[in-house]
Amino acid sequence: MSTSDEMPEAAAGADPAGLPAVLVVDDEDSLRHLLRVILQRLGYPVREAGDGRAALEELERSPEVRVVLCDVRMPRMGGLDFLREVRGRDVFVVMMSAYASTDLAVEALRAGAYDFISKPFRADEIRACLQRIVDREELAQENRRLRAQVRQQEDLEGFIGQSEAAREVMALVTRVAAYPSTVLLTGESGTGKELLAGALHKRSTRASGPMVAVNCAAIPENLLESELFGHERGAFTGAVRAHRGLFEQADGGTLLLDEIGDMPIALQSKLLRVLEDGRIRRVGARGDQPVDVRVVAATAIDLERAVAEGRFRKDLFYRLNVVHVRIPPLRERVEDIPLLAERLVERAAVRLGREDLSGLSVEARRVLVGCPWPGNVRQLENALERAVLMATGPLVDVGDLPRELRDGGASTAAVAPAPDGPHGDDGQLSVALRGPDDLSIKVHTAALEQQLIARAMERTAGNRTQAARLLEISYKTLVYKLRDYDLEHL
Repeated sequence: MSTSDEMPEAAAGADPAGLPAVLVVDDEDSLRHLLRVILQRLGYPVREAGDGRAALEELERSPEVRVVLCDVRMPRMGGLDFLREVRGRDVFVVMMSAYASTDLAVEALRAGAYDFISKPFRADEIRACLQRIVDREELAQENRRLRAQVRQQEDLEGFIGQSEAAREVMALVTRVAAYPSTVLLTGESGTGKELLAGALHKRSTRASGPMVAVNCAAIPENLLESELFGHERGAFTGAVRAHRGLFEQADGGTLLLDEIGDMPIALQSKLLRVLEDGRIRRVGARGDQPVDVRVVAATAIDLERAVAEGRFRKDLFYRLNVVHVRIPPLRERVEDIPLLAERLVERAAVRLGREDLSGLSVEARRVLVGCPWPGNVRQLENALERAVLMATGPLVDVGDLPRELRDGGASTAAVAPAPDGPHGDDGQLSVALRGPDDLSIKVHTAALEQQLIARAMERTAGNRTQAARLLEISYKTLVYKLRDYDLEHL
């Protein structure tokens, strides 16, 4: 029996290329020699043993061994007995046999073998098998690294990232959280503004107080004032009892005014007065009352542009813009996608009872990194939840991802815009066929809806209330369609 002491010097010790050491276990000297030559040509460090018992001793001496190529029939201790002895150890065992049968292969795999190779084998079979192990190990190491980073950054309320842009955002939020100053969070829909608002609250001196959030665009204009400031009994028809507004509910804590850019301009002056004086007046009340609230505002629209167009008060903008945190879209921090994807898969797997999933395949991760993600993290999260549901193996693979991602990262729209945008040369909306046989009315109706919505959002500079009027649909319907079509970034 040859031992590791007889190996050429170049093959001894840790491999400089990072390939795992391989232990060859066979009672035939000629076969061990053949495998040694094949493996060393491929760059693998090699150890040898003549039977299962000697192999166990070699594993104790050589903890760097990660792969074992083991014959089935050997004296003293055969391959299956050896396999049972090492089951649970951090090694990959590939069984080899000249007496291969389906039953034997099944028995070996059930006993914990990674793979089964029939003798005589070809060199490319050995190479391919070892490459699969190396790829699996690299993926496992990458998943462990990403999970460790996720755990380190979990304290920022789920907003994670390793890119310079993400680190700047997290550092700024951490730095200003303890102060009572108003914070303005800007960024496209789905970038994580609400997560950061929660992080600001939990790191503030108001963390023991309430965190209240309101979407200013989701409440009808005639009800928003009452919702924010409250009302007295009898203040208007239907006000059968007094109502505490959101400012009162957030007293001693934090109030998130989401989609602040869609707040009616008539109400903006009343909000400005509250921010400056720290006092509110309920609808129908004769006097003011003090409130102690830290306001965090968030918006996906360009407030400076809205100011220039007269849709937003300049003085309110300056009052809100004490600390401005711009959250970059996902396409500006592509290097964060693997980290985010790993965390989202892990979270979805727990929620959906798929704890058997251990992460993403290399190919799936590559597809995700190559997508434009117009819906940002929210779109990524939805895509991965669907992938977790579809996955049949231990990893989320390319085939589990939504088709539009597999087709090159296209949006969920089944349309191709005309060269000059969503309109043809004659100013008419144009729907492009995906193929010569694609005549589905359902597909093209949805495509036309998306083009009309995109056009309305463009014409109104992102004002959803005005866009809904142009489309002659309710505001709520527009919000649902924007979400369903992944157009919330408009």
